[in-house]
Amino acid sequence: MAQPEQYHAIGRRKEASARVFLRPGNGTIKVNKQLAPEYFGRDTLMMILRQPLVVTEMAGQYDVYCTTQGGGKSGQADAIKLGIARALELAQPELRPVLKGAGHLTRDARVKERKKYGRRGARASFQFSKR
Repeated sequence: MAQPEQYHAIGRRKEASARVFLRPGNGTIKVNKQLAPEYFGRDTLMMILRQPLVVTEMAGQYDVYCTTQGGGKSGQADAIKLGIARALELAQPELRPVLKGAGHLTRDARVKERKKYGRRGARASFQFSKR
């Protein structure tokens, strides 16, 4: 059975979602048709989305092409990170223990809490006046 040329996975975080395509290559990362450093502009976000590749020592072996929408840059970077980890697991199932041990296969379920009725925000209340 022949190996597929491309692996596809979806990652989500907060309001952001990312479709990640992993192809054998030299380590190029493109986000929404732009190189990732140009798209994100911050080294910390680049470090976050490279984590699964660095942990599995696959940094120069796969090209990453992804489309992302929703949320902000930080949420998008985390969504791409989850997508890369899931795609790596599809490409090489023996990497699962390494990715799972580093916590890259777990979706971060924290989202913004909804505003409650009769209140100013999710937790904040209007100022109490005694008189």
